[in-house]
Parts: sequence; C-alpha cells; structure tokens
Amino acid sequence: MALSSDINIKNKKAYFEYHILDTYVAGIRLLGTEIKSIREGKANINDAFCSFFDDGLYIRNMHIAEYSHGSFYNHEAKRDRQLLLNRKELKKLKIKSEERGFTIVPLRMFISSRGFAKVEIALAQGKKDFDKRETIKERDTKRELARLVKR
Repeated sequence: MALSSDINIKNKKAYFEYHILDTYVAGIRLLGTEIKSIREGKANINDAFCSFFDDGLYIRNMHIAEYSHGSFYNHEAKRDRQLLLNRKELKKLKIKSEERGFTIVPLRMFISSRGFAKVEIALAQGKKDFDKRETIKERDTKRELARLVKR
C-alpha cells in the first residue's frame, strides 16, 4: 500500500490547454471503495471537468478504477462526485464560471496529511492555438538551455 505522500495524480494537459487564473483545494465526497482505489493510485483526471448542479460543485468524467477486493459494493468508475468547498469559494467560482470563456478544471489529486483525498482545481481560461505554440516554444528553449548547462 502506498504512503499518503506517494499519491499525486496530475492533469498535465490542463496546463497546456488553459491559462490558470486561480487555484483552490477541495475535498471530494467519495465511497469507501473509491478512496481505496485512489490510495492504490488507480485514478485518472485527464478528461475531467467541474460543473455546478443544485448549488453544488461536481467533478465529472473523473475515472476511479473499481477496487480489486470490492464485492457487489463496488462503485461506478465514472460517476459524478461532489467537491467540498466553503460557501464563499463556491459563490465566487459560480459567478466566474458563468462568464464566457471561463471553466473550472482539476489540476491534481492527492492524499492530505490527514488521509483525505483532495483535488486542486483551477479557474481557467482556454488558450488559443498561437498561445499553445508559444508554450511549446518556451518548453523547447528551456530543454535546450538545460542541455547546454549540463555540458
């Protein structure tokens, strides 16, 4: 079984696709078999996104594999899961996400020091194609500089 600091599931695609404006750390309402699967590292947030339903923020399309030792109590792999934030933060996110061009994306999932599953979410704005090309250029120049410094 992995230690709590070992679990750090990242959404690398989010940094390439979006300008990150503001970040929050939210708890997740999970079932017993879901937290066990997350502790085994069997979760994926690459295609996940967040949206509001009934005054609550939910993460959708996040894949948590079924627990290997679970019986008929096992969970659905891609169900909607509620995110736990303060009312003030929820209100702020709801107002911003309703504006055109803004969305809420998960950046990473981790286990806190107290053993709870947490998700770092971000208020983000989509990048245009030319912004993505600039990101690729910056990454390539950093890689070249790192190679030159090693020599």
